[in-house]
Amino acid sequence: MRGFGVQELLACYARGVFPMAESRSDTRVYLLEPDERGVIPLDGFHIPKSLKKIVRRDEFALTVNRCFETVVRSCAAPAPGREDSWINDQILMLYLDMHAAGHAHSIEAWKDGKLAGGLYGVSLGGAFFGESMFSRETDASKVALVSLVARLNAGGYTLLDTLFNTDHLKRFGAQTISQEAYREQLDEAIERSADFFTLPEGVAGDQLLQSITQTS
Repeated sequence: MRGFGVQELLACYARGVFPMAESRSDTRVYLLEPDERGVIPLDGFHIPKSLKKIVRRDEFALTVNRCFETVVRSCAAPAPGREDSWINDQILMLYLDMHAAGHAHSIEAWKDGKLAGGLYGVSLGGAFFGESMFSRETDASKVALVSLVARLNAGGYTLLDTLFNTDHLKRFGAQTISQEAYREQLDEAIERSADFFTLPEGVAGDQLLQSITQTS
């Protein structure tokens, strides 16, 4: 997408549009504005009891922006049940530029010194757009998601956009809302001042859970 860079992509997010490719090998990038959006209410995040125990035991070490490119490439890599990806080389380069400009972040989950999972997304005002996640160890991406929600709550965010909703995300309280309702939340969120780094790196699991307002 010649002439399409960080500022143009941020403007897309600000109006409810995001980029995708048909496949990993496709060189084209499309801008999408679906009729429905997936969101996780930050005041209604649900953590399954089994996952809560894993978080409390600090089974994974959590970092922020430690290896952003590796996280994105891992999200794009083939995995069981997800042989292809909407992340092509053009999208990878766009998000690397967004990260270099301070608008895209990753959370990494480590086990025994090895990258076990993680996620990445885009921050704009008080909105965070979760792009993708991956796991190499059971529950690694789920713990990264818990860490993300705690970080967004601590930093004053009001919107966690998951782009689409899935059965997996519904376990955490994800909802499907209309594009009109989404735009109302988005317009309010991007006018807010929020800080992705309010929560220090390396916070213990108990402290992460205390930063999250959970549904029963």
